[in-house]
Amino acid sequence: MKTEVIFSSRAARDLDAVVERCDRPFDKVFVLTDETTRRLCRPLLEDSAALRTAADITIGATDAHKTLQTLADVWKALGDGGASRRSLLVCLGGGMVTDLGGFAAATFKRGIAFINIPTTLLSMVDAAVGGKTGINFNGLKNEVGAFCDSRAVIVDTDFLRTLDAANLRSGYAEMLKHALLSDESMWAAHLRFDLSQPDYGCLRDMVAQSIAVKERIVAADPHEQGLRKALNLGHTAGHALESLALAEDRPVLHGYAVAWGLICELYLSAASLGFPEDRLRQTTAFIREHYGPFAFECRHYEQLYTYMLHDKKNAGGVINLTLLADIGEVRLDCHVKKELIFEAFDFLREG
Repeated sequence: MKTEVIFSSRAARDLDAVVERCDRPFDKVFVLTDETTRRLCRPLLEDSAALRTAADITIGATDAHKTLQTLADVWKALGDGGASRRSLLVCLGGGMVTDLGGFAAATFKRGIAFINIPTTLLSMVDAAVGGKTGINFNGLKNEVGAFCDSRAVIVDTDFLRTLDAANLRSGYAEMLKHALLSDESMWAAHLRFDLSQPDYGCLRDMVAQSIAVKERIVAADPHEQGLRKALNLGHTAGHALESLALAEDRPVLHGYAVAWGLICELYLSAASLGFPEDRLRQTTAFIREHYGPFAFECRHYEQLYTYMLHDKKNAGGVINLTLLADIGEVRLDCHVKKELIFEAFDFLREG
């Protein structure tokens, strides 16, 4: 079932319309939020008729709660609330909420319907679209999960006004990745956008463009057997940096890790595929200006390399990288020497 993506200016109205279009009524409706979106975003849906008698499930905020225990808590809340296979879960939140909520829905009673209403830029352009669900496990990002499509994704950029600057930047890193996968014009426009004083009207159009890039890739390869691996650009190194930060109890926002991962993987692209050096340096300068440095040392290199080896898209002890020969010229399953990966870490640290 193809997910319907709705670009909305009134999320409550459009949620009701989606529910009314479903082939049969839902016996119960549940709304999953975290502590932050319960406070800031749940009131924006108070006019929804579909949620008038809905039961609320609230979990802890941040990726630190994207765990098996939180998943079990959601399963229990659904069970205690009388959820059946004819129930609906509305996931209202950022990527952690839509990832974990989608996985809970995919597995509770072997699958119940769910609708994603992303409230962060990151979840709008990445987590809420594409059918990937999951939790972190054993110290690794998204280690356990399932492919499962939501009934709909309702994208209302008015929610972005509730975001702080750091979370806006976090989502923008995924948009920059989509621009690098697309074309020079889109990439250049993203480097020109003023993140310090965002134009929300312009951002709304850019979000739609970014989602369209991901939708085209996902439609061609729903289960990541080929082209969808392009979306991993920046993520192999980025997830390693994110895992190191978690291991040292200094968690970073996912998009920041992706931004730093893009620096590493564009360096590898330049060194191994001839990605243009001027575009490497322009992109690196933008990321350094808006995301700052990631503090780590040479002694962390082996640990980071081990995290990269354990990335779920690898097999047989080989790191499969998505790299670029140029903007829009994607190369999948690239292999580079360990020494070159360590050079990329040097480049990230020292510029």
